[in-house]
Amino acid sequence: MAYTDTWAANAYNQTASFVYSPAFTSPVLSLLDAKPGEKIVDFGCGSGEVTLEIEKVVRQQQGGIVVGVDSSESMIAQAKKNGLEHAYVADVQALPASSSFFEQLASSTEFDAVFTNATLHWCKRSPLGVLDSVKTVLKNGGRFVGEFGGFGNCAGTSLLPSITCVRSALHAVLRRRGYDPEQLDPWFFPSAEDYQDLLESNNFKVTHISLTPRLTPLSSTVADWVRLFCRQSFLHDIPDEIANEIISEVQDLCAVDCRDTKGNWMIVYVRLRFIAVLQ
Repeated sequence: MAYTDTWAANAYNQTASFVYSPAFTSPVLSLLDAKPGEKIVDFGCGSGEVTLEIEKVVRQQQGGIVVGVDSSESMIAQAKKNGLEHAYVADVQALPASSSFFEQLASSTEFDAVFTNATLHWCKRSPLGVLDSVKTVLKNGGRFVGEFGGFGNCAGTSLLPSITCVRSALHAVLRRRGYDPEQLDPWFFPSAEDYQDLLESNNFKVTHISLTPRLTPLSSTVADWVRLFCRQSFLHDIPDEIANEIISEVQDLCAVDCRDTKGNWMIVYVRLRFIAVLQ
């Protein structure tokens, strides 16, 4: 089935700029520990803000290069506007050999690291395909470093069992209306153990892996968050009127745990962070 680009960079930047805020990206950038002169690919670079921070480091020495790839044409267009020179449209679950990324760079370059932030939880279709794509561009001994939603992300979870959050609310509302949420759910939130098993069974040595709960303040409401992240995924085939009702019901369910007395909203994220070395 052909890929349909459902992302809009402007909407993403307005509602989800926290994704690339220094407060939330510093842990995974510390794990990457980029060095001057390195060659690094950012899988799922979005509009390029974090990619450009990596570029500042690697370009301090001749030969350093950072490449951003993303499945969204809108995101790549914005990344280029933001100043990212090497930015390409490509599906990280199945990097096509005929893409301009391969023609111009990957076929002749061994990369020291593949970096990824807030992307792999959207790769439910083929988590293994992501690893195959990483191995296509990464040199032996190179590192795969990233952060994405892990077990318990956006959900009632054993880590924070009292919180009712977006994913569990979506499942409850959809099931009550006769939909199958398991089929509609677009997210891949593995446990640390499961993801380590996947990495190690595919020629990676895991040197760090962890799950970290994180309270994430929203710039707007849970309803706006759901519209951005779920309307074209979870709720893609649902008519507008019904989708709006579902979004309203989800927000109502989340309000008791996710909204304070001043009307500020937050969501509980659980981040899976890892470093894996290609053997």
